[in-house]
Order: sequence, then structure tokens, then C-alpha cells
Amino acid sequence: MANDDEVAITDTALIRQLKELEAENASLRSQLEMLMRQNANLSAELQYYKKEVEKLVSPPLIEAVLLEMLDDGRAVVKSTTGPNLIVRIDDKIDRTSLRPGSRVALNQRGSTIVEVLRERQDPIAQAMEVIERPNVSYRDIGGLSEQLKLVREVVELPLTRPELFKELGIEPLKGVLLYGPPGTGKTLIAKAVAREANATFIRVVASEFVQKFIGEGARIVREVFSLARKKAPAIIFIDEIDAIGAKRLDIGTSGEREVQRTLMQLLAEIDGFNDLYNVRIIAATNRIDILDPALLRPGRFDRIIEIPPPDFKGRIEIFRIHTRKMKVSRNVDFGKLAEMTEGFTGADIKAVCIEAGYNALRKGKRTVQMSDFIEAISFVVKNKVGEYKVLTSKQPEGLTVF
Repeated sequence: MANDDEVAITDTALIRQLKELEAENASLRSQLEMLMRQNANLSAELQYYKKEVEKLVSPPLIEAVLLEMLDDGRAVVKSTTGPNLIVRIDDKIDRTSLRPGSRVALNQRGSTIVEVLRERQDPIAQAMEVIERPNVSYRDIGGLSEQLKLVREVVELPLTRPELFKELGIEPLKGVLLYGPPGTGKTLIAKAVAREANATFIRVVASEFVQKFIGEGARIVREVFSLARKKAPAIIFIDEIDAIGAKRLDIGTSGEREVQRTLMQLLAEIDGFNDLYNVRIIAATNRIDILDPALLRPGRFDRIIEIPPPDFKGRIEIFRIHTRKMKVSRNVDFGKLAEMTEGFTGADIKAVCIEAGYNALRKGKRTVQMSDFIEAISFVVKNKVGEYKVLTSKQPEGLTVF
């Protein structure tokens, strides 16, 4: 009987020991799996850092532009280091992605195309004012109905109704040149037309085309027109075009010759718009008298439109536009204000309205009175002729609302 008890106790101990060994085995298996996962992660990390080290120690690639594909599978490229090269193409390159004008990377020896680079856009062109849909409408322009009508015929109609021109078999005019004193609404017209035509508005000041290095200005012109084609329908608005469009001289400095190269590139881009109906050009200047005749000939800026200071009726319209959201007293006589602002531009009238609002704030009013406008007109007149100095004893008192 005692032997049976001893055997039972021994079996129980063995079973307990077996279970302990199984638990320990499961724990070790779990640790092994965890270590294997860590090993895999560390191996992947090791490979990553190996590739990074290879990138750091590998020689730099040479940028080039593909000129031509040869029948034997090689290619002719224009290297940024200078000469044209005949090079081989790496087997990993998709040859369908190679076409004349593509940017490619050559190995250090310049003997093989190892990568096709994406198209690059000049950062200066990217910095241009690009507005997908300007917030200016025709309702925001006063006193320029005739000029606006002419601009719409040249710019808006070809973008919104190109089928009319195809049906008649005529080519739309390429561009409009707006000239007149500063502040008369040239930029406003361009933005409003872009909005109504549902076109991208690209604004560039012509002086931004003038660069330090030879050929840079011409390249930026190409980039701007390329950007316009990608975002078509689009309107390119070139402000102060006289910065690069002044009459050319036979003798000049190297800087003047670079400006002339930029102008010639601009003329070439405009001439290249023969068959495009979805990009229009608007230019503006305050000095039409100094522009090069090449800019003004038919086929480039076909419509040359003067944007003068507004007449009496136009000034009334502009006053109403800029006071549309203002709390104006009933005693404000826009006709009288228009009489007092003869010779004012639209920008001057806007300044009058803003200053009238400040006058009302200084006096603690909740509506703008006629007297506030009269004081504002006097202020703007003095400011225009340089008689008003901000830091004088006659400086307006601080706003009472704060």
C-alpha cells in the first residue's frame, strides 16, 4: 500500500515538473520570437543606414537636358557643365519617359543616364501672385465702362466663348496694354476680368524679370508662360512693363543688354501664342511714351487702352462702391464730393473714404458724416502734394474708441 502512495507522489511531482518545463519552454519561445522581431527591425534599420552612408559617400550626379534619342539606343544630352554629350541609358530607366527637353541625371563620369528628373519650376515663378479666382468683380470698378467693354472683348470672350472665333474663322487678339496714371484701376480691371472668365490670375511686376546673371530673365519669362499654360485658362498680368519694355538702344551697358534679351524672350513668347485660346496677356504701364515700338505693333498688344482718371459720373460711382459697406449718414452728398475731387484717381477716392471713416472714429461717431469726407479730402490733397507731415503739432488725435 505504501508503495502505491509513493508511486502516486512521484507521478504528481513529475507532472508538476513537466508543466513547469512546458511553461518555461513557452516563455523561451516567446522571448525567441521577440528577439527575432527585434533582429528583423535592427536588420532593416542597418540596411537603411547603409544606404544613407552610400548616398553620403557616393559622388554627385550631373544634371543634363535630353536633346535627342539616337537609333542605337544612346542619347544626346546638354550637360550643365557645358558640352553636349553622347551617353548610354541605364537599363533600369523607362525609355518611354525620355523625350527631348526631359531633365536627366548623369553619373559622375557623365557617361550614363541613371535617373529621369521631374520637371522643375523656377522658385521666382512660383513666388508670382497666382490667384485661382480673384475676389474682384465688375461691380467693384467704377467709371470705366467703355474701357472695361474693350478689355472684355479681347480677354474674356476668347476664354469663355472660343467656339465663336472658330466658327467665324478668326484668331482672337493676344493681349491688351493698359496705360494711364497710377491708381486708376488697371490692376482691378485685370483681376475682375480673370474672375468673370473663371481664369487663373498670374500677376508679375516686370522688374522681377530683371536678374543679375545673363539669361536668367529670359528663363523666368519662359517659366511664367509655362506656368500659365499649365493653369489655363489663365491671364498673365504684367505690371509696369516699361521696366523691360523701354525703347532699345544701340549702345548700352551689359545690364541694359540683358534687359533687351529679356524683352526679346517676352516678344517671342507672345508670338508663340498663335493657336492658343486659353491664355491671355494684359500689361500695364504709366509711361507708354517710352515703350519699344516692337511691343506695340499689331499681333502683340493689339488693343492699347487708356485708363484715365474718372470723370464726374465715374467719381460718384467710385464713391458709392467704396462706401457700400460703410455706415454713411443721409446728409452725405456724393455729387458734391465728386465736384470737390476733380482730378482724383480711384485710389485717391478710396483713400478719402478710409480717412473719412477714421475721422468718424476719432470723434466717437457711429456713422460717417459729410464733414468727415470734406476733412478727408483736404487731408488727401495735402498728402498728394507732400504738405502734410505725420509728425507735426497738427497730427490727428488718437482714436477715442480704444
